[in-house]
Amino acid sequence: MTLADDPFDVAQRAAETIRSRTGVPDHDIALVLGSGWAGAAAQLGDVVADLPAAEVEGFAAPAVAGHGGRIVSIAVSGTDAHALVLGSRTHFYEGRGVRAVAHAVRTAAAAGARTMVLTNGCGGLRPEWPAGTAVLIRDHINLTGASPLEGATFVDLTDLYSARLRAIAHEVDPALPEGVYVQFPGPHYETPAEVRMASIIGGDLVGMSTALEAIAARHVGLEVLGMSLVTNPAAGISPTALSHEEVLVAGREAAPRLAELLAAIVRRILDV
Repeated sequence: MTLADDPFDVAQRAAETIRSRTGVPDHDIALVLGSGWAGAAAQLGDVVADLPAAEVEGFAAPAVAGHGGRIVSIAVSGTDAHALVLGSRTHFYEGRGVRAVAHAVRTAAAAGARTMVLTNGCGGLRPEWPAGTAVLIRDHINLTGASPLEGATFVDLTDLYSARLRAIAHEVDPALPEGVYVQFPGPHYETPAEVRMASIIGGDLVGMSTALEAIAARHVGLEVLGMSLVTNPAAGISPTALSHEEVLVAGREAAPRLAELLAAIVRRILDV
């Protein structure tokens, strides 16, 4: 994908490749699985096809340890639906441009999806949410200074993280907390002062993904469910220095529980 390419044309070509390689005319729901969430794919049902993401237009091999590099089509057990698991997330800090960040969700919409599930691993600002806590994203604050929308493209984000989908998630687990996710540009972790700022302006979670993807998803008509895994207390809240290894360890420890939870929520969404 280059600056000269229309991003929606690239997404359409990627969707046609996925249709051709999977044999699935349309996928009903799509998921981007961040740190700690990848195990949900195996819980959803039977794999129809498993593609290297780099072989599909606009995607690249993952740049971060712990992130998958596959695009997987799954026949969701107990339903007639298919899920598209997009395991090759592009982060804003990779420097490939916002079009690359938004490409996965635009491809999902072009591949027929009506619902987008965005997950991530993040830092937590609330002491009552220890590492391993799953949190529904109620809203976000975008501190990247960027948008996936170009030109005079005005999109209402009032109900960006669908209240309907959050209600369905609460049917599966009534104890799930909700919070506001703050996306920083990264790749450095936030300073204690930045974490305090995020809390003052209404944030509960801090990370380096999701918000830009969610905006792009709303623009193409997808209903969005966002979920975060608290992998560590944020800087200034944690008594120890932050590390990517800490994020990976927290994700591995929470993975079985998260996989079961997310798979159950996806099936419930598809049943409604």
